[in-house]
Amino acid sequence: MKDEDYWIHKDPDSQKLFFRFRVRGFSKQFFLSTGLKDGKRNREIVRSRRDAIATDIALERFDPTLESYRFRAGGKNPAVAVAAIAPKPKYEYNLLELWNKFTDYQETQIEQTTILSRYVSVLRYTKRLPTQSLDEAPKIRDWLVNNTTKLMAWLLVNHYSQCCEWAANSHLVPDNPFEDLKMKEPQRKSTGEDYRAFTLGQRDLIIQVFENHPTYSHYAPLIKFLFWTGCRLGEAFALTWHDISKDCCQISINKSCNSYRILKSTKNGVKRVFPTKQGSRLQNLLLELRPPYADSSTLIFTDRLGKALSSQTLQKIWKGQTSRGYHYSGVVEDLVNKGKLPYYLKPYATRHTFATWAITKGNSPDKVARWIGDTVETVLRYYCHPQVVNAECPDF
Repeated sequence: MKDEDYWIHKDPDSQKLFFRFRVRGFSKQFFLSTGLKDGKRNREIVRSRRDAIATDIALERFDPTLESYRFRAGGKNPAVAVAAIAPKPKYEYNLLELWNKFTDYQETQIEQTTILSRYVSVLRYTKRLPTQSLDEAPKIRDWLVNNTTKLMAWLLVNHYSQCCEWAANSHLVPDNPFEDLKMKEPQRKSTGEDYRAFTLGQRDLIIQVFENHPTYSHYAPLIKFLFWTGCRLGEAFALTWHDISKDCCQISINKSCNSYRILKSTKNGVKRVFPTKQGSRLQNLLLELRPPYADSSTLIFTDRLGKALSSQTLQKIWKGQTSRGYHYSGVVEDLVNKGKLPYYLKPYATRHTFATWAITKGNSPDKVARWIGDTVETVLRYYCHPQVVNAECPDF
């Protein structure tokens, strides 16, 4: 008997081939008659069936009744019997194939920026999984728990469950194998520090340093605009001269530009107009920036090469960057290192600073909420910082 014919035996009397094998987890030995006499062609048929059984054992879908593997003769001559079709797998698609289909569907439903940021990120993790088989969903979950953070594992399992739920509703798979594998959402770290604001003196110091900086003075108008309007970074990046009134006293904020330089709607989808007074610093800034024959589609703020800005660009000039093992400090980080600022805050602090001081100066929360395109609840929760003005509690 050849080595390739393991499990395959021949009855010495009838000369017919049969299987005899064991499967881990079962105490008994399995026997399966083929009804085929020993011969070159029949041995090829029997080997094919043997390989199908071995595959099912490896994938943990072995049929111990052997009904799925029995040989059924065609016609009167058993020698021309054909192997029964192997049982159809439960899932026609693997996880990677389903995620790609789900992403294609979602592209018609959500912002392209979400596809590029969230769905592409999930795709990268999916390609790294030790298995793509939906039959091994628990193994996928366990691998994520052991090889990523608790938050990332929770996010990915929920994304996979959402994908498979869509696939089940679309009749691509019979069920959602991740439905019972969802985990409790891990507690997120507090982000309260992100909502601190600069004092007015710190704000003006940052602006002054940008204005006089040998490398980054080009970005001083952008920094002023962010501090003086409180608009979101992407909203400032997307502004064109079409959005500015002729007298530069009204700014229409109706779109945003993300890290991929793709235009989209504002964060909450709400369009707003930011008003400014005649003779204000903001009006004078825009009047100085506007070219004599400005095209309505021309961006107001760009990088030094005239290209659209991104959060990464602002981050480099604000905090700094590391290149070839050396860290180059940005403007604000450098001020902190020199002791001129007590702490470092991210670029988004320009928004917090505007909202905080607008309220401190006596403007109502609903008015500030309209200016920055947010809710009154958010303004009250995040932008009221008594430590900024060192206010004392009144005696009441």
